[in-house]
Parts: sequence; C-alpha cells; structure tokens
Amino acid sequence: MNLNYTRSRQWLLLLLAVITFHASAQTAPPKTTVDLAKLDAYYQKALKEWEVPGMAIAIVKDDSVIFAKGYGVRDLKAGGAVDANTVFGIASNSKAYTAAALGILVDEGKISWNDPVTKHLPYLQLYNPYVTQNLNIKDLLSHRAGFKTFSGDLLWYNTTYSRREILERARHLKPAYGFRDGYGYSNLMFIAAGEVIEAVSGQTWETFIKERFFTPLGMSRSYTSVKELTGKDNIASPHGFDGKNKPYPTTFTAWDNWNPAAGIFTSVSQQAQWMRLQLNRGTYKGQRIFSENASRTMWTAHNALPISKQAEANVPSTHFSAAGLGWMMTDYEGRKVMAHGGGHEGMNSRTVLVPEENLGIVILTNSMSSIMSPLANYTLDQFLGVQNGRDWSQFTLDNIAKARKAQEEAQEKTGKEKPRKSKPTMDMQAYAGTYNSPLYGDATITLQNKKLVLQLAPAPALGGTLAHWQHDIFDLEWKNNFALLTPTRVRFIIGPDGAVAEMRLDSDNPDFHFDELEFKKVTP
Repeated sequence: MNLNYTRSRQWLLLLLAVITFHASAQTAPPKTTVDLAKLDAYYQKALKEWEVPGMAIAIVKDDSVIFAKGYGVRDLKAGGAVDANTVFGIASNSKAYTAAALGILVDEGKISWNDPVTKHLPYLQLYNPYVTQNLNIKDLLSHRAGFKTFSGDLLWYNTTYSRREILERARHLKPAYGFRDGYGYSNLMFIAAGEVIEAVSGQTWETFIKERFFTPLGMSRSYTSVKELTGKDNIASPHGFDGKNKPYPTTFTAWDNWNPAAGIFTSVSQQAQWMRLQLNRGTYKGQRIFSENASRTMWTAHNALPISKQAEANVPSTHFSAAGLGWMMTDYEGRKVMAHGGGHEGMNSRTVLVPEENLGIVILTNSMSSIMSPLANYTLDQFLGVQNGRDWSQFTLDNIAKARKAQEEAQEKTGKEKPRKSKPTMDMQAYAGTYNSPLYGDATITLQNKKLVLQLAPAPALGGTLAHWQHDIFDLEWKNNFALLTPTRVRFIIGPDGAVAEMRLDSDNPDFHFDELEFKKVTP
C-alpha cells in the first residue's frame, strides 16, 4: 500500500501538533527577528524533496500577516503558479468554523453548550437510549460520542444521502468505547452540529458561515461547496498518489452532505484573516464576532488523549494532548498550541495557533502527503527560538523511508500473496442479487458479459467489476480511480442452506471502515 497515502486523514489527526501565534491589534507590520528568507528557502526545498505539486503558506504575527506565498503549480498537467490567493480545500479545518458558529448561537442565548442534541434534532438516535438522551453539543465537537475514528464515513462518501438521512442511519453504528470514555474522530457528529445550526438559526450551515464569518472577515473568495468553484479562477487541483508514490491530478467531488465537517475552500491569505479572528478571541478589526467566553470554551480540553511513547520521544516538551471544540491542542516548548489538520481527497492542510505568542500558521497543499506538519513544526521552532532545532522535514522523510523499507522487507519475507488454485464454489449467477446493509442501504451484484459487477446503490460512483481471486472471494476493480480508495475484495458468505447469504467488502483502508457494511442477501 502507498505509504504516503496511508498518512492521509489518519496521520493528519495523530501527527505532532504544530504552531501559530496570537495577535494584538496594530496597523503596521510588527518587527520580527525570524529570518523569513530562510523560511522561504526551507519551504522551497521541502516542496521539491516531498514531490508536492503545489502549496501555499501564510504566517500571522501580532495581528498582521507577515508572510504569505505560494509554491509550485496548481495542476501538474495544466500548470498555473500557486500564489497566496490560490484556493484549496481545507477539509477538516472547517470544523473550527462549525464550532465557532455554535459559539455565536450560545452568545445569542439560543442554545447552551450542554443542550441535549435531541432538543434540536429529535430524530437523532445512537446506539443506546442513554447516549441518545445525554449526547450534548460539546460531545459533538470533541470526538467523545463512543465511535471509532472515521466510523460511518462511508455514509457521506460519494452518496446521495442528505445530512438528515446520514444521521438517521447513525443508530446502526456500533460503539468502540464507552460514552465520553475515549477518543474517536467523528465527521458524522460534526454533520450533526451543522444540522443543529440550521435547526436553531433557520439558515443552512453554508449561509450561516458566509454571513457570520466570510462577509465580516472579507473572505470574498472563500466557498462552502465544490459546486461554487465552477467558473472561478486560481483554483488548485487535487492530486492523488499512483502505485509508484508519484502524484497525479484528479478532480473534486461535490460532497455537500459533509460540509459542516470539512466543506470549506479558501486561500492562505483569507484563512489568515480567520486566524486573526481566532487569536484575538473573537474580535476582528474591532468587531466582535463571538465572545471571549466562547473562545475559551472552544480552547478548553474537553477530551484527553494519550501521548504515545514514540511521540514523547520525538517531542519531550509535550506533556498533554486533547480535543477542544473544533480544535486539537497540545503543549510545545512551554506554550499551548491549538491546531487542526485537513484531509480532502487530494489535498492536505494544517492550521496552527500559539495564543501566547500571537502566532498563526496555515499550510494548504494540493497533495495527500503530510508535508504540512513538519513545515509547521520547523516554523514554530524558528519563532520560539529553539536552539539546535530539528530539521523536521528531513526527520519526517527519513521516518517515512524507514517505514517503507520495513514494509517492503516484511512483504519480501512473507512473499507476495498468491491465491490458491480454485474456482468459485457457485455458478456466477448464484452470487447475483440485491444485498442490504441496515447501516448503508442496498448494493447489487449483477452478471454482465460473464462478469460480476458490484454497485453500491447510495453511491452511484462506487462500484466496479469483480475478478475471481479464490473460492468465494473476488478482487474489486473500482470503476473510478478515486484517491481515497484502496485495493478491495468482495467476499461472499455461504449460508447453512448452501446458498449465498451475505457479502462483505474487505479493504485495508485507513479512511473508511468497509467492515461496517454488513450486507445480507435479500433478493436473488
């Protein structure tokens, strides 16, 4: 499996936190002892070493944008230089907007952080009545509902389900740990948060974000849907990785059903305005957008995370890690750091804030690599004056190379997986039919030109042709080369009566839990 790929959304969630500084209002750019030319050269060198098509970086210090620049190209085939105004998908960096939107509603007295979610979304049901009744708004925003990381994400990925339909199916998701007793990154709960905003305000999440944030912050080239990018210029193209770990340009898919979790598109010059708002604790150019109390609540640790032995060895100055509301937090060199990553299909990003230092850093890329985190870490070291600081880019590349080598050596020892010589135990037509997953919906297997074809009914773009591997297991050749899809097998389960009874999709995919789709055959 592509090692860079496996560090897509999961690595964004677990990598070392990076940086950003807090701001005090002033009109003239502040003086800084950091050598920005040195940083610029470091970024350019890293872009080449990581083979990233393009990226843009902005730094906010003391309420001023002191650095904003683009690197590389918007599209490997079409070209086009990236600049500070190039628009990228920021994916899960959108979660901080959703949390702040709820903070505004708290300020206005329309909701409380402790409101039961069912007060506003009476249709929502989870895995047991107690959790359903006690799940509150803070739970939605701090990844403590009890689900494993990315649980249920196939409900939004390329499906036609509305946000409400996604949430109505969430009752079939199984918990991975006790309610408020662990951490599991949940996009679905942020979709629910977006639905709370609509239920309370009477506005869609998209309209609320535009009116309450984009307009007052002057973010006129920021968008809340892929559909809004049509006809716009200076838009970066997403890039996946091929089998040789080389980037290739792909296209965006309009997943509007996940927007409250990850739907915003913007540039570093405009995201810098968002960082100024955050670092000034809800005030932008003298205008109060949300209260300081709301800021403090969002930047409070609501769900503690363990620190691994490896993370402790890499960064000895880190003593805690936790989820806030729409933010992740840790400490570094004695400072509290607020950060979040974003993993779109073909675009990874990072936003980091260091309130005590009035510093903010945003890195947007059109790549699925993890270049953002080491660049942010290196930038942080420069601003904090860390002596003999680490070359974070090279350190991370070395670790990737070591992991890739270990993976290759392990594969050499075990040998390439070879199927046993066998034939399907059934006539091909016996596998055909409609299968149903209570969580996901229907899937069909049809026999076309002597080949079995899978189609996931809720997601017209997801399906493909089956090639026999061994026994009742088939390799799935996806009909669309989406960057987030990995090699997948379709396994049929024979029932006690000797007929095909069930179907499973087996995939070592770090972003989607295909094992949650427990399909049972309902019609031949």
